[in-house]
Amino acid sequence: MQPVYLQAVKQMADPTPDQTTIPLTDAEALERRKRGEGNDTVLVTSRTLGGILRANLFTTLNMIIISIGVILVVLGRVGDGVFSAGLVFFNVAIGVIQEWRAKQQLDAINLLNHPRVVVLRRMPAGNDEARPVDPAEIVKGDLIRATTGDQIVVDGTLVGDGKLELDESLLTGESDHVSKHAGDAVRSGSICISGTALYCAEQVGANSYAAQLTRQARQFRAVKTPLQRQIDFALGVLITIAIGLGILETVFSIVSEMPFTSSMQAASVIVGIVPQGLFVAVLVSYSLGAVRISQRGALVQQTNAVESLSNINVLCTDKTGTLTANQLKFGEIVMLGGVDESEAKRTLGIFCHSASAGNKTSQAIGAAVSGEAVPVLAEVPFSSTRKWSALAFNGTGESEGKSLKGAFVLGAYEMMKPALDTRTDHTSLTDQIKVLSDQGFRVLLFARQDDPASLHMGGTGDDAALPSDLTPISLVTLSDVLRPDARETLHHFIAAGVQPKIISGDNPDTVAALARQAGLTGDIKLVSGMQLDAMSEADLDQVANESMIFGRITPEQKERLVDALKRRGHYVAMIGDGVNDVLSLKKAHLGIAMQSGTSATRNVADIVLLNDSFASLVPALLEGQRIVNGMRNILSLFLARCITVALVIVAVGYIGLGFPFVPRNITLLTLFTVGIPSLMLTWSARPGPIKGNVVFDALRFALPAAFFTAMFALIVFALTFVLLHDSVLKADITPAEINEFRRMAGIGNEINLSTSARFAFAVSNATAQTIVTIFLLLTGLMLVVFIEPPFKFLAVIREYRGARWPLLLVALSLVGFGAVWIIPPTRGFFGLAVEPDPVVVLALLAVTAVWSVLLALAWKHNWLGRILRIDTQLGAASPFRTVGGK
Repeated sequence: MQPVYLQAVKQMADPTPDQTTIPLTDAEALERRKRGEGNDTVLVTSRTLGGILRANLFTTLNMIIISIGVILVVLGRVGDGVFSAGLVFFNVAIGVIQEWRAKQQLDAINLLNHPRVVVLRRMPAGNDEARPVDPAEIVKGDLIRATTGDQIVVDGTLVGDGKLELDESLLTGESDHVSKHAGDAVRSGSICISGTALYCAEQVGANSYAAQLTRQARQFRAVKTPLQRQIDFALGVLITIAIGLGILETVFSIVSEMPFTSSMQAASVIVGIVPQGLFVAVLVSYSLGAVRISQRGALVQQTNAVESLSNINVLCTDKTGTLTANQLKFGEIVMLGGVDESEAKRTLGIFCHSASAGNKTSQAIGAAVSGEAVPVLAEVPFSSTRKWSALAFNGTGESEGKSLKGAFVLGAYEMMKPALDTRTDHTSLTDQIKVLSDQGFRVLLFARQDDPASLHMGGTGDDAALPSDLTPISLVTLSDVLRPDARETLHHFIAAGVQPKIISGDNPDTVAALARQAGLTGDIKLVSGMQLDAMSEADLDQVANESMIFGRITPEQKERLVDALKRRGHYVAMIGDGVNDVLSLKKAHLGIAMQSGTSATRNVADIVLLNDSFASLVPALLEGQRIVNGMRNILSLFLARCITVALVIVAVGYIGLGFPFVPRNITLLTLFTVGIPSLMLTWSARPGPIKGNVVFDALRFALPAAFFTAMFALIVFALTFVLLHDSVLKADITPAEINEFRRMAGIGNEINLSTSARFAFAVSNATAQTIVTIFLLLTGLMLVVFIEPPFKFLAVIREYRGARWPLLLVALSLVGFGAVWIIPPTRGFFGLAVEPDPVVVLALLAVTAVWSVLLALAWKHNWLGRILRIDTQLGAASPFRTVGGK
């Protein structure tokens, strides 16, 4: 039994007591728990491991590719089957790992600590017992004690005569402490700063404010960036093309009685038109960007976050802890009424160093003004409700120089004004304060009363009154300490066309002053939370778009502001550090947290600024530009290859000369023409303004390239097929030669080569496949040179930057391919049915040179664009354009 509880219960006693002032018995608590009124609740994210796996694996495209791969393996075409399905499982593994990591971060969020709390329970004998319990054992109606340092664990109402001073910044973002008396509501997540009181549990478990906030914070979100949405659109087009080709291939297989194995190989090639390797290229780009900016002080928690940063046009930030270092800086002492400056500083120094309950204000002043602590007769600590603190000294001390006599008050002028003596010139004082406030300072008034008992007689508790007839001594100015990199970073974003929006729980005027200190100029429009509550959705959208400063904002209002900005088409980033920022971080396209912020904030953020380095956003922005510009080139290569393959398949099928590729041909092309080059393009990409739509720009490159490449490839394939077909028909072929051809071309016994016509067709088709594959490899390497021109005369479609690595890449790729072609096992593995021949090589190089000249002219003079009116059709109203929103 603890006397404090007995005393509290006696104070709450009443002839007709309310139930909320009477402790529950154990039996009553058990009965309420059975009714579901207990505080035990299980919070989970919206996704399980099985759900994540199913979402990544069981897509239509994945199932088609895996099915074809399995059929090919069953038919003995293990290599083709592995290449068809292997990349699918790689992509699935990457996706599952990323989302599982995100789930673990979300599961770690908990806004409440889990210390044991003390509840009152009524015993059978009629007395009451104070019992420490786990918060999960609390039930609705329990009386819970809160004292200094405790966290409010459920929502409730204060009862009895106790009083509390609560820090609600974890929930609201407001830095001021809030006084609570009987009848006032207290919310879970608040911290008790001072006082002792009982509160009655009303909203417990999942219904408490902290639990609801936690549940929303734990919800999984997947935000696709503009680049990802554009790539999805391009993939959708390619999937549609693949489906159409698949239907045509099925019809052709039935009509021509194509062997089942050949049909599956053709299906595998057609499905390969959808560039799954593009997902790997995107992942590599994001990963490289994450590594680069981690070295500059930013931790990327969502792989697409760096690229997302390059798209923002609105940057929302909290004030405390983000723009400021959560510190106050002493400014100056402005003398009033002819008071001696040295005496005023001495008095202020003793005042600050003698206070037993210091705060950030007294600490900032005490650090700048020297003084010694002396005995205090009476003290009224600072309260956010009073907005002043006071000390009374009786003149005792170690020496005359260290003693004071009288009552001294430091606080806000507005609150102290009624207690100032009649000689005070309020007009002059108000004018001085306004001038200092307009300069961005917090201004406090320091005053005295000669009689120390004047404070003692006014009381020193929560109901303490100001001493009367206070004489002003001085004004004291303080300012928030801006983070050293805040001004430069904001300037950089403004120069990049990003609008800053400062959203805070503090007073709008205070926030506006800080904004001016941070270098924001012009017409700074202010809005308060109370004004937002009275607005319609349309008015809110307009105000959110036009205003820069938002003060006295609740967490729910932050969400509404982010939603409003997104409705106006903005791409929004939100920076925060407190739990009050969690929901708005999740709502924004990009959430950014400070390392010193709460764990909940860090866990939901896409980027965490290590060491609270606001300046890390600048290199992150540049890295995002680098990613987008690199992906522009990578996507150009992928689209050029995929469209080329599709056109060649259609053209060769139309003229009835067989099928132009086997799956391993496509694997070879992918490796040398987009796989390795993509890695190099990712590594060498440079930051710079993002111009236009990435997919549209890639199509301007890819469509002419694909058209001319497919046209030349068809000519190469047809000539090879026709010339060889006639020669083979005239030759006397032995069974041994047929078996040797089967071995070299990798053709199984399921294909009938018993007649000369069948054998001639198979040889011609396999040889033409090899020749056209080599031609496409040469042209693919030339496209890399056009994308990153090593010489100015090659800069017909992309800007010349003097890079020489494409020449080295082409040389090494040709050496690598030459080794593959020369060595019999690798030649057979990649389905190359022709041995190296210098005549063939020279002929293909000559054709490639002609192709290069014509393609350069087509790009330079926009031949295809003029014919198809591409620029007009894919202009401002293009479906490739993106809009803000998730």
